[in-house]
Amino acid sequence: MTEQNASDPDETTISRDDPDARAARLKERIYVTFTSLAVVLALRAHTEGLTPAAVATTLGITVAGTLLAVFVADLVSHIAVHAHLPTATELQHMIAVVAGAATAILLPFAFVGVAALGYWSVESSLLASMIALLAALGVVGWLAVRRVRLPFWQKALVLGAEVVLGAAVIGLELLAHG
Repeated sequence: MTEQNASDPDETTISRDDPDARAARLKERIYVTFTSLAVVLALRAHTEGLTPAAVATTLGITVAGTLLAVFVADLVSHIAVHAHLPTATELQHMIAVVAGAATAILLPFAFVGVAALGYWSVESSLLASMIALLAALGVVGWLAVRRVRLPFWQKALVLGAEVVLGAAVIGLELLAHG
């Protein structure tokens, strides 16, 4: 995951091309996307009287809490595995992973903004958010497997499993709020 920095032997650099760094960014983005999808689905089940501000607040608080949990989990696991606090570079990497995962909710926030401007209903913004989040899961899944040296059927199996899991999230949310 790390390479030694020639200028400071106590510091490490974490390359954006490093497989572990890419995996961390991908994992957290998927996690935040699934969390956002669950929140959007729960909100869609109870839209009566729901305002765009309430949707944005609920989504924002949930994602902020998720991102803080991810950061704390990364920090604690680093300390447990390495028996020391992260270096400044490692801490910057952890923060960058968390910040990058936050981009998963840009489209849902944009759609809620369109509703706040009065161009869409809250229901329409939540439907568009749901579609965008599902599409994002598909795109992220495709990006994850496109360069992997697997037979096509195995790539399709991985993408299919992601779709099934996304559908399961939707089904569970509908069951819980139906």
